[in-house]
Amino acid sequence: MFAILSAGIAPTLALMSFFYLKDKFNSEPITAVIKTFFYGALLVFPIMFIQYAFMEEGVGQTALIRSFILTGLLEEFFKWFIFLYTVYKYTEFDSFYDGITYGVSISLGFAAVENILYLFAHGIEYAFSRALFPVSSHALFGVIMGYYLGKARFNESKSKRTLFLALVIPVVLHGTYDFILEAYTSNWMYILIPFMILLWALGLRKVKKANQYRSNDVVVYLDTKKQSEIQ
Repeated sequence: MFAILSAGIAPTLALMSFFYLKDKFNSEPITAVIKTFFYGALLVFPIMFIQYAFMEEGVGQTALIRSFILTGLLEEFFKWFIFLYTVYKYTEFDSFYDGITYGVSISLGFAAVENILYLFAHGIEYAFSRALFPVSSHALFGVIMGYYLGKARFNESKSKRTLFLALVIPVVLHGTYDFILEAYTSNWMYILIPFMILLWALGLRKVKKANQYRSNDVVVYLDTKKQSEIQ
């Protein structure tokens, strides 16, 4: 049991540390990050109940609907909703990159519980592949969602459109990930590996852009301060 718990949680903590340390400026308080991690963990149970109800009733059980609606939309909507009604109001949420930190935290909280339940059901021998694909994909969906939520918070003129993108883009990516597994059962790896490489490239690009946005803010602030001191 301890081995399964460790194998289930370890990759989420490793990825959380990776993205947390990517913040080049003021990192978020650990207590706030842990809190959002637990919010994400608690989401697993209502989502699993809804998915189970659809499966038992035989509703929407095609590969397309399961992938994009019952998994992609359902899971990403709940993460997005929790972010908006909890994290978005945090006083600690005071920079663009903070959106990524909290988005990853919620997603990895969800991934941790989902991963543990899967390993209990199917065995610890799946731990490595689970860390490589489902857990890291959840982290990257969180990066992209958090990037757009951070952008919406600090760019009010386009906030509605950006909030919409914060939901739609992760839903499409998540749905595509699951559809590859659903539709290409025999050769899914040949399609999923390139998809994951592109997903990592996209996620790291968003990380870089979020840090650049913060860096530009600091430069503007220092320039303004310097000019005020001269005057």
